Amino acid sequence: MTAEVTWLTQEGYDRLAAELADRQGPRRQEITKRIELAREEGDLKENGGYHAAKEEQGKNEARIRVLKHLLENAQIGAPDADHDEVSHGKVVTIRFPAFDEEETFLLGSREEAAHASIEVYSPTSPLGAAVLGKRVGDRTSYDLANGKQMSVEIVRVEAYAP
Repeated sequence: MTAEVTWLTQEGYDRLAAELADRQGPRRQEITKRIELAREEGDLKENGGYHAAKEEQGKNEARIRVLKHLLENAQIGAPDADHDEVSHGKVVTIRFPAFDEEETFLLGSREEAAHASIEVYSPTSPLGAAVLGKRVGDRTSYDLANGKQMSVEIVRVEAYAP
């Protein structure tokens, strides 16, 4: 089974690597210290500080696993694609013919979404999957949550500049 590639900007990769270093080092040590101090208080059954610290420890370790997986399977930049082709890391403007409205978004990972200045759609979302690989002028459609289909036209594709 091959892991799914996560495309990240250099800034996104660096940010996640720094978070991993913090969670494996200072944050892990601080949580461990809080657990030790709470243990010294005695009865652990009714020790709220101990249970809160253990819960935080579990969340921290889970995030460490997620970050390691992301960074091990990350590709920095964007995949090779023509300038007018929708791919990971591109800013896409689409038009909804039914409403004559446009929307612009970044096709990227949710890890980029927290720091992007525009809306981010995952390439695995219904809209993202529908436009991935399409070119300016192409029309496509995708399924909405209510079972109906929405048609879109690719208006513009640009490189993302964070």
